[in-house]
Amino acid sequence: MYLAYDFPLLSAFWSIFWIFLWILWFMLLFRVILDIFRDDELSGWAKFGWLLFTVVLPFVGVFVYVIARGKGMGNRERKHVQAQQREMDTYIRNAAGNGGRSQADELTKLSDLRARGDLTEEEFLHAKAQVMAGDGRVATRR
Repeated sequence: MYLAYDFPLLSAFWSIFWIFLWILWFMLLFRVILDIFRDDELSGWAKFGWLLFTVVLPFVGVFVYVIARGKGMGNRERKHVQAQQREMDTYIRNAAGNGGRSQADELTKLSDLRARGDLTEEEFLHAKAQVMAGDGRVATRR
């Protein structure tokens, strides 16, 4: 086996370099295609046109798209990530609820705080109204 002589180190380096560039190219291509579909400002026909342009002439299409609409790609990505974060936060809040505590538990805690003197009567009534309205847990000071 003369494998080491048939494939020198420099040739291996260049092969890895070209593979890396191809992976980057496909990542950029898919990112552009996702951005085309994600953009709410484009009409359906404009999306079809950009998609056809990037599929038929991928190198030129991606190059032109990045030059023409590249500035907005970051803004659209940021908006998408923020929307995902809001949805995740909403899901977590809904799933967590009030931490498994019922209104009776909350009212008992408020009564104990009032009995110890940590809450005034006005604060107690305000917090009790919040608990009864179902606004979630009441933030109390310690």
